[in-house]
Amino acid sequence: MTFAPGLLLHDRYAVVEQIGVGGMSEVWLAIDQVLDRPVAVKALIATLDDDSDLFAATWREARATAKLTHPHVTQVYDYGEQPLDDGEVIPYLVMELVDGRNLADRLTSGPLPWPEAVRMASQVAAGLAAAHRMGVVHRDVKPGNVMLTETGAKVLDFGIAAFRGSRPEGDGGWLVGTPAYAAPERLDSGPPDPAADVYALGALLYEALTGRPPLAVVTWDEAEDAHRRAPSITPPAVPGLPSAVVALVLACLSRDPGRRPRAQDVSEALDSAAPAPALAPSPPPATSVRPSRSPARPATCAPPPAPGTPAASPEHRPTPRPARRPSAPRPRSAALCRPGVAHRPPGSPNAAAASAPPS
Repeated sequence: MTFAPGLLLHDRYAVVEQIGVGGMSEVWLAIDQVLDRPVAVKALIATLDDDSDLFAATWREARATAKLTHPHVTQVYDYGEQPLDDGEVIPYLVMELVDGRNLADRLTSGPLPWPEAVRMASQVAAGLAAAHRMGVVHRDVKPGNVMLTETGAKVLDFGIAAFRGSRPEGDGGWLVGTPAYAAPERLDSGPPDPAADVYALGALLYEALTGRPPLAVVTWDEAEDAHRRAPSITPPAVPGLPSAVVALVLACLSRDPGRRPRAQDVSEALDSAAPAPALAPSPPPATSVRPSRSPARPATCAPPPAPGTPAASPEHRPTPRPARRPSAPRPRSAALCRPGVAHRPPGSPNAAAASAPPS
């Protein structure tokens, strides 16, 4: 191990524990004691004396991403060099700590549902487009360099990134990256170009949809042989996948860099094709309904039938009132049908106002 828990880097970053290790670097969890936040520290396994090419790659990554701020790109905060007890010097990057799952690990369980794959690739394309606008070419777009988080996909590891049209120093040779996602022109010693990232993006989306890359190669020799034969790519056959997405994937995988779309165009097209993620239904708001305080409704009263009209049927006959003691004579209509007491049928304005809950 290069570092150890308890080490304080640059009088600021307190190393806590190792959280990842690769072929060329280790990743440590640390606490930024100035801003009081967790960070990731990426340290080279080799020292500057062991491999100057790795030092050049680390310095290039810091320069390439220092000004790149995008929600779908992991941000680099700082660069430093830590001397060890034996006098050796370890370069390191201080980066945004990303909490999520690596896309390569996720694909071991099978392909993504096509809407998720399309949304993920749209976000990766947006991050690459931001880098391309700054003249930065990633050169190693692959599932292992994409993290799936709660806020979307993030592009990781600009360790072999280079500026467009440059002649990168420290490559240790021109075959850098991962063969299965390398564009055909990468087999030549031409300068870095964003179109190569778009090819790798197409290969990444193809694998996310089908569970396998378009070219099943592992070594550079196998990649060179496959591209020399110029095999036709079988369109991804995924139920429900829009034909426009299929055509876009194949366009990204075109052998001619000039026929590939720009990363920004890919992002916008995929964003339009991806259905919106389903949202959980919101619970209904809590309401309290007080019982109505309206008085009891009196029975409907009707005037006595006119002379000569047939008697009402039994089921519609008014309920007889109990007999009362004789009292002073008064008109029958005034005794049984006083104004303002008649029954209001449901649906009338006054009845609705009495039964509605208070606002």
